Amino acid sequence: MTNTRKMAYVAVLSAISFILMYFQFQLLPTVNFLKLDFSIIPILIGLVVLDLGSAFWILIIRSILQLLINNNGASSMIGMPMNVIAYAFFILALALIWKKAPTVKTYIQACLVGTISLTAGMMVLNYFYALPMYKIFAGFDVAAMVGSVSNYIFGMVLPFNFLQGVIFSVVFYLVYQAMKPVLKKI
Repeated sequence: MTNTRKMAYVAVLSAISFILMYFQFQLLPTVNFLKLDFSIIPILIGLVVLDLGSAFWILIIRSILQLLINNNGASSMIGMPMNVIAYAFFILALALIWKKAPTVKTYIQACLVGTISLTAGMMVLNYFYALPMYKIFAGFDVAAMVGSVSNYIFGMVLPFNFLQGVIFSVVFYLVYQAMKPVLKKI
């Protein structure tokens, strides 16, 4: 594949990923600010069709577009780096485990590792980065809102991110299976 063609794929997949960020769904009924979007699907397609570096470029480009075009202030500036890191964990797991030996078994293993690392990473980032930053820049005190930081981390962040990883795994598998004939031609 030529560099020009590869750059075109990265650009198109970045644009699709960016558009998918507008379609968000609330997973946990008690937490309206933690929302799921499917912008990771084009990134994972980029991983399959291109390579890990291209998948990361798609992730970075769609994130920059989000910050430039649809910036929600402190929420975006604090949340977007966390989103990039969480998705990077998931993408990396699929690249290192599944892409080297693409079987159903390795896919399940990769998704399990990706989901656990995404969840653990977000728990750590929320505790050490997001909660202090939201308190300083947005005047948002989670402890006052939900009773304690541990209630937030273990009652909201953990289940949300675990569910998110499971949903990503299932949806991408279905998309990948449906697109397999097209992807083989690319």
